Amino acid sequence: MTKLLPCVEVEPAGPATATVIWLHGLGADGHDFEPIVPALGLPRELAVRFVFPHAPSIPVTINGGMRMPAWYDILEMDLERRVDEIQLRESAARVAALIARERAAGIPSTRIVVAGFSQGGAVGLELALSHPEPLAGLLALSTYFATHRSVSRHPANALLPIAIHHGDADPLVPEARGRHSAEVLRAWGYPVEYRTYPMEHAVCPPQIRDIGRWLAARLA
Repeated sequence: MTKLLPCVEVEPAGPATATVIWLHGLGADGHDFEPIVPALGLPRELAVRFVFPHAPSIPVTINGGMRMPAWYDILEMDLERRVDEIQLRESAARVAALIARERAAGIPSTRIVVAGFSQGGAVGLELALSHPEPLAGLLALSTYFATHRSVSRHPANALLPIAIHHGDADPLVPEARGRHSAEVLRAWGYPVEYRTYPMEHAVCPPQIRDIGRWLAARLA
């Protein structure tokens, strides 16, 4: 049995009927996106639980082997971002265990959204496309498709709604990586919404409002 990741959880006012599982980036933790929840402006009646898992602390090659919260090791900072795909898939499996927990709590898979920023977005892409139950959507922020050559796509999510957002001045993950992800997914037939914002490797207020609208549409 997969050991569940520790998480920060933000509950709705009443019993939850939907869940967003949101993965942070390299070196951050589950608290990173916790303050975003009220800014999304989601209607109370959607009753969304937000789950923000903490990545384990592991050595990261590109940072001199320093230990830090990471979903997987990054081996080279080239355009392709050579990564440890075994670790990435292990992280995806641990997030899938959180989906299973939500399912056991009565949340339908079609009311579960996976979201991720940077490293978290790369795990989200792998997880959502390969997940054997239909999900409500995938939100991939300032990220790259690390496993586009090896992901095992499941037909249950062949029509998964996907939103990809990127900063047009991102110095860490060039905007071209986000655009490439959208192009690959569209070529495979996924409905993809791609947006850029005037920012670096971050999120910004207009984007947060757009995310709120997108989540509300997915979970309405």
